[in-house]
Amino acid sequence: MSGKVICDPATPETYGTWQPVIRWKALNRDVLAVANSRCEGAWCAYIGAVPGMHHDNEWQEIRAHGGKLSEHIARVIFPEFEGPYAR
Repeated sequence: MSGKVICDPATPETYGTWQPVIRWKALNRDVLAVANSRCEGAWCAYIGAVPGMHHDNEWQEIRAHGGKLSEHIARVIFPEFEGPYAR
């Protein structure tokens, strides 16, 4: 996934239609890592504990409230994401 700028938050025509790229990976049955792209072209990843029953739904909680992964660990888990890592 490229780190190029794909929308401008100040321009409703592009910002209103932009959708993030989101990927999640189970590191254990009860630990998920979630990465998502950002409008400005950067990306970031989060980690957290989940019940481990329905990962297809549980990733959303980690994306919203998980702990931010350090860049070097996030790049190992999600090598498909390129570009700058959001600070």
